[in-house]
Amino acid sequence: MTDLLHLTIKDLLAHFRAKTLSPYEYWLAVEARIEAFEPHIAALYAYDPESARAQAKASTERWLRDAPQGMLDGIPVTLKELIATKGQPVPLGTAAVELIPSETDAPVAARMKEDGAVIFAKTTCPDYGMLSSGLSSFHPLSRNPWDLSQNPGGSSAGAAAAGAAGYGPLHIGTDIGGSVRLPAGWTGLFGFKPSHGRIPVDPYYVGRCAGPMTRCVDDAAIAMATLSRPDWRDGTSLPPNEFDWMDHEIDVRGMRIGVMLDAGCGLGAEPEIRDAVLAAAKRFEDAGAVVFEVEPVMTRAMLDGLDMFWRAKFWGDIRNLPDERRAKILPYIYQWAEKGADVTGVEAVQGFGQTIEMRKTCGRLFTTVDAMLTPTNPIVSYPADWASPTNDPEQPFEHIAFTVPWNMSEQPAASINCGFSKSGMPIGLQIVGPRFDDMRVLKLSKLFETWTGGVKTWPQPPGI
Repeated sequence: MTDLLHLTIKDLLAHFRAKTLSPYEYWLAVEARIEAFEPHIAALYAYDPESARAQAKASTERWLRDAPQGMLDGIPVTLKELIATKGQPVPLGTAAVELIPSETDAPVAARMKEDGAVIFAKTTCPDYGMLSSGLSSFHPLSRNPWDLSQNPGGSSAGAAAAGAAGYGPLHIGTDIGGSVRLPAGWTGLFGFKPSHGRIPVDPYYVGRCAGPMTRCVDDAAIAMATLSRPDWRDGTSLPPNEFDWMDHEIDVRGMRIGVMLDAGCGLGAEPEIRDAVLAAAKRFEDAGAVVFEVEPVMTRAMLDGLDMFWRAKFWGDIRNLPDERRAKILPYIYQWAEKGADVTGVEAVQGFGQTIEMRKTCGRLFTTVDAMLTPTNPIVSYPADWASPTNDPEQPFEHIAFTVPWNMSEQPAASINCGFSKSGMPIGLQIVGPRFDDMRVLKLSKLFETWTGGVKTWPQPPGI
């Protein structure tokens, strides 16, 4: 049954169509994989195998009638816990939230159900999605399947752990500063943050996106056709697109590709990371691209301003909670947030203004490049029980300097595996494209995956 887990969405749909494999048979293989890994990595919330079996049986019947409900009919999928599904509470990763069932499906959940996907679980995240970690005051500690002592990253922590462990082909995360790409980089997945508004989200916010986390580029591309359908609830939702999401043809000869090895602030890229990114850049150069190093788009003032703005906003969100509920917030998060009480209105606005400065520097850079390559993560890994790569609430965002500017500039960006460290941990390459040119990022990613063959190995279940 393990062999079935290597099948892509494209493979699965072909099998379902030919009736050589049913959605129910495939689900049983996924369920067995979950049984092997979940006690060790704690990736899932609200896991419901009984419901999954019922959904898979219903999908099997539709395929037998040659009447699939949509492009993802029968495909198992998880949604990050922050993505609301009707009838289930949204804990926001924290013990401080009352568990009130959601009245409606968020846009991502609605699109999945419309297409007949088998939603079998939500995935874990840290308190309020504010950490790049699997540490939460509500969920059990999520761990990296490649090494249980190490962190999967976050805030789409459970999605990354589930994807790396082989819990089916598709996991949807959210990303406001790197929360899809960072954990994808640390777990060897392909993580795609599309242009802002390409995938509608609710609630929407500055820089907040949803995106697929998969084992290959094709799986993300297929999912985008469903996920990118507009939804009126997102005031930044983009108009309907006519993309052929599976068109991967691209000629990089003469393309200007910038390489950014210095983020301008935060943690510096470790030698193994730099070497892997440079080796990836050399592949593009050998294919005829004009590859050159570029200056950073971030500054210390930008990162600190964003930190101050986010602290002030988050303190505003939690200050009216009853004392007993505030006391349940993860201490690291609370210690970080309470400094927001001292931020003046003028300082908060000035901090927000730094997001505009990021847009300016990113826009200026893309007058000289057609695409960008950077490290996804500045470091190879860090302990599973750390709240962040620094584990210091006074330096909470030192690891996002390569990823966050593209959220604020609304540009598409992806993380794809570009090798492994000496310790055996995955290394992520970030590929960034011009605003709204999501296809360019997917095409460049697919080209790179073709060169490397993708991630050929799988984490083994603990104890084997």
